Amino acid sequence: MGGKASHSGVAGTLTPPTSEQFCGEFSSLLFASLRRKEQRYKAEQYVCGLLMRPGRKTLRNVAAQFGGEAAQQSVHHFIASSPWEWMPVRRVLARCVHEAFSPLAWVIRPTMIPKAGNSTIGVDEHYDPRLGQAVNGQQAAGVWLASDRSALPVGWRLLLSERWMEARSRRQAGIPEGAAAADLDACVRGAVDDVVETREVPRIPVVVDAELADSVGLARHLAALGLPFLVRVDPMEQLRLDPGRLPLYGGRERTAGELVKTLTHLRRAVNLGDGPTPAAAIPVVGRNRSAIPGGAGLFLVGEWAGDGRAGGRLWLTGSPPSALAQVLALTRLPAVVKRDFDAISESVGMTDFAGRSYQGWHRHVTLASVAHCIAAWPMRTSGAD
Repeated sequence: MGGKASHSGVAGTLTPPTSEQFCGEFSSLLFASLRRKEQRYKAEQYVCGLLMRPGRKTLRNVAAQFGGEAAQQSVHHFIASSPWEWMPVRRVLARCVHEAFSPLAWVIRPTMIPKAGNSTIGVDEHYDPRLGQAVNGQQAAGVWLASDRSALPVGWRLLLSERWMEARSRRQAGIPEGAAAADLDACVRGAVDDVVETREVPRIPVVVDAELADSVGLARHLAALGLPFLVRVDPMEQLRLDPGRLPLYGGRERTAGELVKTLTHLRRAVNLGDGPTPAAAIPVVGRNRSAIPGGAGLFLVGEWAGDGRAGGRLWLTGSPPSALAQVLALTRLPAVVKRDFDAISESVGMTDFAGRSYQGWHRHVTLASVAHCIAAWPMRTSGAD
């Protein structure tokens, strides 16, 4: 690849350098929205620090690479309070990732970030369904572009509880007037809105893997936006069979888990390249029987293990049973997101921000997402070479 980033021949696109060779051309495209040359330089050097500095990537530790106390204070100001917008950087990053990695879908997945104390922005007691208990920390919804080979973060939403809306906390954290307290549903819907507004990426499916979220409500929201979707649903979610498609089965409410367990005759073998997988797409409606926008219907997707037992997660989709193979392929993507978050995002400091600044958190995770992209570059598809 050499020591320079090189253009691919398409206007405004590029081939990024490796982490050791992160240089002017790549950063000049990603950070073109930053008005001053000094800002672009600091953004570039901050990303280099995230990639190459050992240990935790707190703002203080990353700033330490800039010689002198005055330079370090300038970096603190650049992240915490300098007037530059992170959304334009994220949109350009999403375009670069789409061009280079050929993702199959957007994946929206909440992340719990445990923290000590309560001074870091967004920290509160949040219930973690994986642990079955409350955790002191931040909860954020990550927006990823994912394929079966790699997943790259291109956007983030931070959940803010009511305590962060108190006047003193809000003022100290620099939380803007438009930001309001939000539960997980609102946070995920905000992430969906960010996807819709990212016009730099052509329309691809949206996968939402969010326990405790209103899955039926999210499915209706995505359908109303005209987006192909896949939304994780709790096995205890109450659903009804669609009487228009399965009129002989009655209209009583049953849990999603019960429907998948009992309607075994709807199974069919689907081969994703690793052998046949028994799966089914069961036509359902929500508890109030309201139609899904667009009239395509709603389907509960489940799969079975080789011993015939229902296993894995359950999903809602608007895609018809004829597209079951493509839908099952999308169900694998959240696992890729988790793998790459653990292996790459953590190593470039995605969870290490420890300051109180709302803007500082967003700028830090934006630059950490750029660092993740560079670190993941060898995983891109061969067609991007």
